[in-house]
Amino acid sequence: MNYKETIQFMYNALPMFQREGKAAYKANLNNSIAFDNYLKNPHKNYKTIHIAGTNGKGSTSHILASVLQEAGYKVGLYTSPHLKDFRERIRINGNCVKKEFVIDFIKQHKDFITKQKCSFFEMTVFMAFEYFKEEKIDIAVIETGMGGRLDSTNLIRPEISIITNISKDHMQFLGDTIEKIAIEKAGIIKKNTPVIIGESNKEYNAVFKKIAKNKNANIYFANEQLNIPFVLKTLKNRLKFNIYKKDEILFKDIELDLLGEYQQKNSITAIYTILQLQKKIKISTENIYKGFKSVIKNTELLGRWQITGNNPLIVCDTGHNEEGIKYVVKQINNTAFKQVHIIWGMVNDKSIKKILQLLPTKANYYFTKAQIPRAMDEKELLKQAQQIKLKGSSYNTVEEAIKTALQKADKNDFIFIGGSTFIVAEALSYWD
Repeated sequence: MNYKETIQFMYNALPMFQREGKAAYKANLNNSIAFDNYLKNPHKNYKTIHIAGTNGKGSTSHILASVLQEAGYKVGLYTSPHLKDFRERIRINGNCVKKEFVIDFIKQHKDFITKQKCSFFEMTVFMAFEYFKEEKIDIAVIETGMGGRLDSTNLIRPEISIITNISKDHMQFLGDTIEKIAIEKAGIIKKNTPVIIGESNKEYNAVFKKIAKNKNANIYFANEQLNIPFVLKTLKNRLKFNIYKKDEILFKDIELDLLGEYQQKNSITAIYTILQLQKKIKISTENIYKGFKSVIKNTELLGRWQITGNNPLIVCDTGHNEEGIKYVVKQINNTAFKQVHIIWGMVNDKSIKKILQLLPTKANYYFTKAQIPRAMDEKELLKQAQQIKLKGSSYNTVEEAIKTALQKADKNDFIFIGGSTFIVAEALSYWD
């Protein structure tokens, strides 16, 4: 098989949650344990950092990987989903996994994968673990999928565990209350291993404290230790801020090349994690500053308030649940423009009505759908939007929606693209 044929096998033969939803979800670790034993526990050959959470875990993972890379380590980074190329999920020092490795891994283990009926996610996790082993990395930053306790990544024994925050998402799998979701995410807390919670919240703090106590794991709430009072935007398109511990400035004038205002929260989580990691491995203050300034350069992170054009300003963002979209809408409202055009699509297992009610009412909407089975029909999305007085039209493809928005937009307007990771993925492919 060549690379294209290999990818087609992976997409077509293996159940994929991002495309199919519930049919690909497995409520146990049986396959993961079998795969891990079959490959002889590749993740035991390097240090790891484990990250779960509803929002922010991707950005936090990339910030940490960038800082570790600046510190001179050979850094593996496993994240999901990808936006343009499958290989984005598995990186070493920013470089995607080699096509030859992907081909050889599937060719060598295809019989086991097929016989075991592995999911797409299970297969990608262990491909990453094996690749990191073969390439002899120093440390890997591992992001969970949707959960924690039953996530395929949860076989690792990390140096530190991180849970960014908890909000309502994937409730059909993780539970219908914040407390139930927190219990699932807290499954990554390991015995005698420190855990950092990015955002404290009275709805779930007690859950984390109880589980950490039972595991004899020291627990830290990052936003109770550190704060960023305000953020400025530089002429070089970076965020600039000071990080305080109470009234003391720990880091002055840090610059971050990720432009989402929500990165303020992720930066606190990342910095506090680095302070704990400094007790175990060497990371200098200079490494921290350089790492924050070069996240995109070092890790090629995509889709986080990413500017893809100017005159009109064009931005895409992968925020896709209620909490994430609140931050996105806040930043849309804080952006200067004559008129806003919003290209919007969603998957069919989200709280459609609740999310639509968060969106700006004074906008021109271009409702569309990604080319995946889970995509919500654009006409149905338009129908629901019209019920809450959102004005717009429907378009069969993301490309058609973008072209129409570009035709209608003035150079002083703002085009925002979002609602789903898959809408952003197709938009980025269009720009390419």
